[in-house]
Amino acid sequence: MDEKPMHFQANTQQARWLRRGLLLSAAVAVTGALVTVSAQAQPVLPGVGTGSTQPAVDQPVEQAPFAPPNINIADGETVGVAQPIIVTFKEPVEDRAAAERHIKITSSTNPAGYFYWTSSRQVRWKPAEFWPANTDVNVVAGGTTSSFHIGDAVVSYVDDDTKMITVTVNGEVVREMPTSLGKPGYETPNGTYIVGERLEKMTMDSSTYGVPVTDPEGYKLEVEYATRLSNSGIFVHAAPWSVGQQGYSNASHGCLNVSTADAKWFLENSHRGDAVIVSNTEGGTLSAGDGLGDWN
Repeated sequence: MDEKPMHFQANTQQARWLRRGLLLSAAVAVTGALVTVSAQAQPVLPGVGTGSTQPAVDQPVEQAPFAPPNINIADGETVGVAQPIIVTFKEPVEDRAAAERHIKITSSTNPAGYFYWTSSRQVRWKPAEFWPANTDVNVVAGGTTSSFHIGDAVVSYVDDDTKMITVTVNGEVVREMPTSLGKPGYETPNGTYIVGERLEKMTMDSSTYGVPVTDPEGYKLEVEYATRLSNSGIFVHAAPWSVGQQGYSNASHGCLNVSTADAKWFLENSHRGDAVIVSNTEGGTLSAGDGLGDWN
């Protein structure tokens, strides 16, 4: 049997390499029985094989242009789907773009989002829409880190037309509560609120927003089960004195009055960062600069 020419054996070996995906970009020189593959035939790809994403020893990592800042969500904390990430710096930041480059936010769901500055010492980040429920998030900012959890999607809807608060968890209605919103002259603003602090007891004082206690519209009283919705002083709280109006008419100075049982349930079943959406009032819209009005 005649022997096959050597160049045919070389081409057959080359075909095997191609079929196995090993010949990515080759310079092949055939000389008799010798097949020489250049060093470029097997390029190193980032994150593949011997590739490395770590900087070379002689390439120092750029230092963050700020001291370790404060991150508003504690390591291990569970927050609601409306919670923004707030980074507060020790000193004013001059180069905001550089600061943003040194804040790394990763999560198990990776929703699209964006930074927005509230002052030279504070930047916030939130997803374009509410966080997906049950997302794990990690934040690294100039030496400060926080790993936390986004819990179930607890979203409450407040409708001034029906005077009802409808609480949903992951899209399912779990409770409906009659309410009394802000009366004429004190209308509750529309908009998306973020649950803040929760207090089993607190003193509400009209003088804190400019209405003396001695004024006909003034007051100073202790309330139970108060869940903050705005820095301007809007709460869901127990108001046993207005139970007869809850579900029918508005009697508050802007808060959402509910029964003691409903207020207790709401406080105990809310997380910081849950969303409360108010609609159909005559009170305009909650200010985005309120501190808990990031979605407006």
